[in-house]
Amino acid sequence: MRFPTFAALGLAAAALAGCVAPVPPATTVTTPAPVVTAPTVLDAASRQVARTVINSEMEKRLPGANVAPYTDCVVNNATTAELIDIAQASRAGATGTADSVAAIVSRPATTQCIAAAARTA
Repeated sequence: MRFPTFAALGLAAAALAGCVAPVPPATTVTTPAPVVTAPTVLDAASRQVARTVINSEMEKRLPGANVAPYTDCVVNNATTAELIDIAQASRAGATGTADSVAAIVSRPATTQCIAAAARTA
């Protein structure tokens, strides 16, 4: 009586062993972080957006004045990165463009340019 029971259990174990799929060992999958590069080229649309923002900031400080020459001074003395930042910030609806414009205006070269433009106006 023992033999048929052991034989039945052996057959059941063999049948069930075929149903088990091998399980691979657990591994940690790491994905590399995406590399975000800052744009280094200012396209015409971004330049125009930056110019519009700078012009708007200048008009807030000098209402009623023709600020186009002053805007030119700021744009000409800003770095490409600063103009890109101003354009991107305004497109994103972020505040703080006034601080960026003020930082550019405070440079000696920009101040001299604005003073020369004011003398000719």
